[in-house]
Amino acid sequence: MKSWLIGAVALTVTGTGIALVPSAATPAQAQGREAASEWTIGPIIDRKNYSINMPLHPTRTRQGWSVAFPDPRQPGEIHYVTRRVRSLEGARRIVARYRIDAAPGTRFVPQEYPDKTATVGLYFQRRGDNWRAKGPYDFFRWYAPASTVKPLKPGVYEMSVDLDGDWGSVYGKKAAQNPAMFERALADVDNVGLTFGSDGGRGHGVYATGPARFTLLDFRIE
Repeated sequence: MKSWLIGAVALTVTGTGIALVPSAATPAQAQGREAASEWTIGPIIDRKNYSINMPLHPTRTRQGWSVAFPDPRQPGEIHYVTRRVRSLEGARRIVARYRIDAAPGTRFVPQEYPDKTATVGLYFQRRGDNWRAKGPYDFFRWYAPASTVKPLKPGVYEMSVDLDGDWGSVYGKKAAQNPAMFERALADVDNVGLTFGSDGGRGHGVYATGPARFTLLDFRIE
């Protein structure tokens, strides 16, 4: 079993914004804090980072890693947050637990489809993807089943997604209909992580209308 842990967190929202409540660190939490630099905010395609006005890596905190959503004070958008892995062959599921905190009245907005609900979901990407989604490259990125995707709103949530579930390719072709390409992707993964967008584009970017923060509490490949 492979496992990556990103600590635990306790946060509160005040009338003026977000406050972090310190908690005692455990060895697992210490390991998670060190892992913050292993995550990349992107995607970076042809040397361009599509997560506009975002840092390259999340912020390391006592609770895990954390990233602030772009808002009117710093316009931009967040698309993907990913980390490198070698393979998902033999793995059973991916589990992510996270917390979202936001100032009162803050909304999360998909930049491409602002009338849709902003979401976060899981995905993985095969090594060598050219991001064009043409021909076989349609099957290099795989997105978690729609039923597992979560709307962005304050609170603590968990996504636990079986790798034998109804994952979809870039253009929505299902793993069960393309088992060979799905298995090849699992065996030769480049990265895995979180996508921010909507049902009109899983990783097409999200911003907030006020101060808001995403904190990853736990991330495991089992």
